[in-house]
Amino acid sequence: MHRVHFIAIGSSAMYSLAIAISKKQSFELTGSDIEIFEPARSKLQKNGLLPEKMGWFPEHIHKGLSAVILGMDVTEDNPELIRAKELKLKIYSFPEYIFEQTRSKTRIVVAGSYGKTTTTSIILFVLKKLKIDADYMIDNQTNSSDNFIKLTYESRIAVFEGDENITSPIDSRPKYHHYKPHIAVLTGIEAEKTKENLSLENYVEQFRKFVDLMEVQGRMIYFDGDKNLNEIATKLRRDIVPFAYHTPAHKILNGNTFLLTRYGDVAVKFSEEYNLQNIDAARMACRQIGVTDEQFYSVISEFTGMQTTFL
Repeated sequence: MHRVHFIAIGSSAMYSLAIAISKKQSFELTGSDIEIFEPARSKLQKNGLLPEKMGWFPEHIHKGLSAVILGMDVTEDNPELIRAKELKLKIYSFPEYIFEQTRSKTRIVVAGSYGKTTTTSIILFVLKKLKIDADYMIDNQTNSSDNFIKLTYESRIAVFEGDENITSPIDSRPKYHHYKPHIAVLTGIEAEKTKENLSLENYVEQFRKFVDLMEVQGRMIYFDGDKNLNEIATKLRRDIVPFAYHTPAHKILNGNTFLLTRYGDVAVKFSEEYNLQNIDAARMACRQIGVTDEQFYSVISEFTGMQTTFL
């Protein structure tokens, strides 16, 4: 039995992770927080994970725990964290534990200043339509649903949205540095999107490090209309293979958008150029795990947005 304790279980990311882990056999979960608001309270209660009392209780941290997971706001002076360190327990941040749970799977990570959620959702939609099982994590903190993380024993693929915000107050590394993808999708880098008061140079460097942290013989899929990504692509580790994508050939007829493919014209629900680029990025990512272009185009017409991914 794996006994896991979540410190600060009430955040949207943490309660989603806790619920996902609780659905796996051989896991027993506990959690704590000083206050838990809706929808986290109802979701945790529904899944039998709501703490009986609010507050930090270091006496609940014991040697029988397999792991302690830290919420994104946990600081060094948290009494439960202090106790976990005293007992020399295995302590993980949120992204570190996501990696730990998918260590043996082929990981696809979508990163960039924009288009991450849409591209990740397209990949997952296509895999679902083709009945290819995949674990996933979409970093959508504005939605109250509890199904933005899925972790299983069975699936051999994991698809993550790569958030570049820092891991926690005690770990300044961007979250996506922990995921170590086999397949990385980079949608673009924009100066005005820089996080945590970083300079553009430092911001770009974080993406370069992300690529350097890829698994051996990784595949980097990148938008060739971005000068920063083009520069990164010219300075890769020798074992990483780059694949450029761009705006796919298309036409708009009577207000409807069609991709021009070798399999004929394929209708899609989007006309914006950036969303067409997201579609092409997702196609190339799916190709790396054995999905043919013909299979991809056979289902992409049905994608209407992120809400269709998790039906």
